[in-house]
Amino acid sequence: MMNLDIRFDFQRRERLGLIEAIWGQDKSIDQLKRLSENVLAKNEVVFITRINSEKAKNLLNLYDNARFYEEAKCLIIGENLNKLNTNKKVGIISGGSSDLAVTLEAKLALEIYGINCQSFIDVGVAGLHRLISNLEEINRYDILIVCAGMEGALATVVGGLLPQPIISVPVSVGYGVSKDGITALNSMLASCSPGISVMNIDNGYGAAMAAIRIIKCIS
Repeated sequence: MMNLDIRFDFQRRERLGLIEAIWGQDKSIDQLKRLSENVLAKNEVVFITRINSEKAKNLLNLYDNARFYEEAKCLIIGENLNKLNTNKKVGIISGGSSDLAVTLEAKLALEIYGINCQSFIDVGVAGLHRLISNLEEINRYDILIVCAGMEGALATVVGGLLPQPIISVPVSVGYGVSKDGITALNSMLASCSPGISVMNIDNGYGAAMAAIRIIKCIS
């Protein structure tokens, strides 16, 4: 008989200095409850991504210290008692307000580790002046996460203007041939700005973890 028990990776912090996030979208409420209990019993923080409001409501009723961020579709229970000791900062740039869920997911994931981060929203290339007017401020950050949908050109433009490590995230917004983020993904992969790294579509959490790996190496 198949073993359906969920095995949380508690050794990830020892190996990588990272904690495992819980993917909420395809887990039942019962699974999320059991996972949360197990994680909290180890004095770790619970970070659930892609959780809907119905599942979140159940957990909010169980835990007084649970916080649900509806726009980001993320829920956090407890606190990370082992934050990073660093002065490195991460700038999170988005092409438009439609990218907000992905940028917020990245921001929450960084803040759990105590990373100083700032969002620059709605600075897409269709109004290039919006990016240029923020460029001096953006350049103060050590690592940049760039989230964009449609043709995904924002990552290439930022990569051509600024020297920091750039982690680009294609976002699944846009009409027709945007193909739920596939066009932005291919555009970022084909970028002519050298050295840009590319995450999977809508993977704000993954971008945050990539930024933390870099921070751990340069701090």
